[in-house]
Parts: sequence; structure tokens; C-alpha cells
Amino acid sequence: MEDLDDRLRADIQAFVPIAERLADAARAETLKRFRSPTLAVEIKSDRSPVTIADRAAEAAMRSLLDEFCPDHGILGEEAGSSGLDREFVWVLDPIDGTRSFVTGSPLWGTLIALSWKGQPVLGILDAPAQNERWIGCVGRPTLFNGAPCRTRAAGDLGHAVLYTTTPDLFCDDDRPGFEGLSSRVAERRYCADCYAYGMVASGWIDIALDPATKPYDYMALVPVVEGAGGRMTDWSGAPANLTSSGWVIAAGDSATHAAALAALKGG
Repeated sequence: MEDLDDRLRADIQAFVPIAERLADAARAETLKRFRSPTLAVEIKSDRSPVTIADRAAEAAMRSLLDEFCPDHGILGEEAGSSGLDREFVWVLDPIDGTRSFVTGSPLWGTLIALSWKGQPVLGILDAPAQNERWIGCVGRPTLFNGAPCRTRAAGDLGHAVLYTTTPDLFCDDDRPGFEGLSSRVAERRYCADCYAYGMVASGWIDIALDPATKPYDYMALVPVVEGAGGRMTDWSGAPANLTSSGWVIAAGDSATHAAALAALKGG
């Protein structure tokens, strides 16, 4: 982000230890309930599942933010929002991939983002069941379990591997673009939720995309992907931020990203 001066970058980087404390607190609440035979699942009004693990993890993170960042705003999936007009806003998804969580799949994660004036500047993708963590922050390379990671360049869509959460999420308007893109790649795979974007950051796959997501689904992923050398935007190519459409796509390099966008649009 070119409009961030060195002093502001340093200020943002100082929040990384706090973000890690949030991730640790959420992990403590989710892991002890993962694959529990007594875990109760509720269905929210949007027909998505929620559990005590989601709510307890978000509550633990909010408690820490109240202590360490009381003047910041918060947008969370389970407990709503406050202070969204503030310069710094934390965006929390305690369990991204709750369907994976409740069915015993390890490919779920906790997403923690810090935004500055609506732009994602710090992000953590924590995968507790895998004991893996990606940390992206402006001015620093993305770290995977403490070591820098890098995306890869597919070179051609015909060599690319694409992941999306599930084809069931694509509506009639979205499906032609998705089919147009996925028909041109080497392979398409499903059911990784947020983990797919970590896979892009680590150079294991080339493209991840999803339709109709919310800020808590994607904000943390932008610094993770872009700090590793990738590109992440909405489907129009506009920056993914607090006011984005929610149709998001990440790729390992700018050329692959551009080719993928063109394919989504029928090019």
C-alpha cells in the first residue's frame, strides 16, 4: 500500500503480537471442541451453522481487544460490529469453515484482520487442527509457521490448480464465469475454505476464489496472499477491502490473476 509511510507501517507491525494472542486464544477455544461427539450445532437465519466453539472463540478475541485496543473498531461474524468508522478496525471470523469443523475436516481456520481506513493491513490465517499459521502484514513478507513463504507463478492457466469452497455456492449468474475459468485450468478442487488461500500463499496451488463472501471471510487473507507475492482482489479486479462485493479471487502472480479474471468474464 503506497499511501502508508514508514512510521505507520511500524505502528501496524506492532499489532502483530496482539493478533497472535488473539489467534492463540481462539485456538484454545476451538481445538478442545473439535471432533467432540457432544458438540451442538445451530442453524442461523442465513442457513449457515454455528457452534459454541465459534461464539467462545470470538468472545475470547473480543476480550483481548477490549484490553489492548479499546479505541479500535471490531467487526465479527458472531457478535456484530462496533466502531466501524474508526481508523483501525479488527475483523474476526472465529471459525471459517464451520461446516468443515462440524464434520471433522481439519481444513477450517480462524481469520483475524486489522484494517486501516478500510484497507486490510494485517492478517492471520490460523489452522489449529493442522498446527499451521500464516501471518501477513504490510512491509513484511508473509510467514508460514515462522518462516517466509512465497507464491508460485503458474505460467499459463492450463498449468494452474484452482480451489474453491464448493460449486454449490455459485448462483446462476456466477456459474458461467466459474465454469469458464475452471474449464481452462489443469485441475479444480473443493472443500478447503480459507485454507485454500494459505495454499496459494505457500505456492502449493495457483488460484483460489469464492463468491458472495463477507469481510470476515476474506479481509485477513489479503495481506497473507499479497505479502507472499500474490494478488487478491474482487472479481472486477478492484481491491478487496471492507466495502468490496465479496466475490474474491487470489492468484500466485499478477499474470495468472489477470488471466483468471479474463476467464471469469468470458475472455
